[in-house]
Amino acid sequence: MTDPQDPRLILTPGADHDHDHADDDFTHLGLAADTQMLGRSVLDRRRLLGLGALGVGTLLGAVALGTPASALLAGRPPLPPGGPGGPGGPGAGGPAGQGDADTVSSANGQCRTLPSETQGPYPADGSSASGQTLNLLEQSGIVRRDLTRSLKTGHTVSGVPLTLTLQLVNVKSNCAPLAGHVFYLWSCTPAGEYSLYSRSIVGEDYLRGAQVTDAQGRVTFQTVFPGCYAGRWPHLHFEVYPSLAAAVKGNVDHNAALVSQIALPETVCRAVYADPRYSGSLRNFGAITLATDNVFRDGVAAQTPRITGSAATGYTANLTVGLQV
Repeated sequence: MTDPQDPRLILTPGADHDHDHADDDFTHLGLAADTQMLGRSVLDRRRLLGLGALGVGTLLGAVALGTPASALLAGRPPLPPGGPGGPGGPGAGGPAGQGDADTVSSANGQCRTLPSETQGPYPADGSSASGQTLNLLEQSGIVRRDLTRSLKTGHTVSGVPLTLTLQLVNVKSNCAPLAGHVFYLWSCTPAGEYSLYSRSIVGEDYLRGAQVTDAQGRVTFQTVFPGCYAGRWPHLHFEVYPSLAAAVKGNVDHNAALVSQIALPETVCRAVYADPRYSGSLRNFGAITLATDNVFRDGVAAQTPRITGSAATGYTANLTVGLQV
């Protein structure tokens, strides 16, 4: 199912929104660099920085083949080509949703595979969408919890706070958590616009970010509750990648293991859209239902998170995402 374009979203096909910075060796090392740096001790980080961009690039290439960064920093050679790699993902994110899958009961509770949905026209994941192939997953700093600040400008977006925790589990293994996978999350602003695409915020990249699942299969993002633009039920987009190496490439050639969307509950939407920062959302929301939304109309139970909180203090949302691994 396709995601209709909001007429306010003005595209700039072919535009280069990811300018080079000759004085910053690490700006474009991206997701792999961020993850490796965050996982290193202070001493190891200094050693990495001492390698320079070329040395770090070589190190990360070897890590993708299975050699631990600690071994390389200690002077041990990388593993030969053909080492273990992350499993590839199916061609997810097709044009049609698949409805809600059956619930799987296990000793760890219940989990459901989420249906694959369209990525929409504004993913910035390297795939060809809206005439652009920008891959934000190549940008250093994209691994982050707080999505409210633009990496490019430092500008922030204001809205009702939303803390979203996603847990990735394997429905074929008693809902066991899946560690080491990557979530990439993005959503629109309270005004219903998408960073990097909408004319007024084409130079911003907030409300987009990635994280690697921990031992419990969890990631947590701090964002703002998205607005409602004409023709769509309020939602957030996300992609799941089976490995760090896959995530760095983005969703070119359907590289993601899952592309889906999160539906937001009606009562919470109505409370949020009374906030003046969401001008126009209440009107747009009144013209759409889950039954008429072209993404969620075939089933939404598995895609609706548990939400607590208030419009005054912010909301906390939790969703379990099941994969068949």
